[in-house]
Amino acid sequence: MPNDSTLECRATDHDLALKAVALRKRMLRLIVNAGAGHTGGGLSCMDILNVLYNRVLKVSPATFSEPHRDRYVQSKGHCVEALYVVLAGRGFFPDADLDTVCRYRSCYVGHPTRKIPGIEMNTGALGHGLPICLGMALAAKMDNAPVRVFTLLGDGELAEGSNWEAAMAAAHYELDNLAAILDHNTLQITGPTRDVMSNEPVDEKFRAFGWEVRTVNGHDYAELTRALTEPPPAGKPLFIIANTVKGKGVSFMENVGKWHHGVPSEVELQQALAELDSSSTFQCRDERPTSTDSPLESRATP
Repeated sequence: MPNDSTLECRATDHDLALKAVALRKRMLRLIVNAGAGHTGGGLSCMDILNVLYNRVLKVSPATFSEPHRDRYVQSKGHCVEALYVVLAGRGFFPDADLDTVCRYRSCYVGHPTRKIPGIEMNTGALGHGLPICLGMALAAKMDNAPVRVFTLLGDGELAEGSNWEAAMAAAHYELDNLAAILDHNTLQITGPTRDVMSNEPVDEKFRAFGWEVRTVNGHDYAELTRALTEPPPAGKPLFIIANTVKGKGVSFMENVGKWHHGVPSEVELQQALAELDSSSTFQCRDERPTSTDSPLESRATP
């Protein structure tokens, strides 16, 4: 197995914080260039994706076709711009490809598609990612494969009943290789989630379904790393409530509903980029993960 994934394992919180600024800036430029995008939700989930792809997931461009790679499916597919910039940063495709997002005949459209290197599954219709990952995790268990499966959900997305069918089935089949992460920014396109279709107390609901539930600051790299890497109790799927801020990192976008699907003007873009450059909101603790082994090689194969 190629040993090409050690760099992200050694990334400190400071490294990830610097990367997060660059990723947010790249995503904003992408959205302005494309003339469309889900700005607020992309900013809220960026730190989650940063930790996943640069610390946790056992997958890389060189190993994406390996049967024992980890899987990630972005169920909240409308925030694909955040995923695009993270994948480009990991080398799945050239950064220049991002200049074609939403352009005629480009494969880089407004939702994930398997035509893009590094994307496991088409998503966009909400409520599909968790059921798909359930199937992937179950297949891995049947094959006795050392594979973990991750999905990212939006809190408004939990109004879809298919999520709860999958939650029940995941516990029934004891899929402790499945992790669902909730981007809990509490805002959706039509208003606060608690007013549109409340899902609270979401932690108690998933516990009642038989899941291991962990609540973290979704912008804290150390908390995210611990929650994502510490194994759940045997037989329990893992549900992580990542409390986030919609529009994170840009003052005039934070917790403002219009930025769910807003595109910055050139003046707003420059203000946002300047704020990100001078931001002191990112956690920069210099902590290293304990293992620097290649992620994909660190699990014994059957």
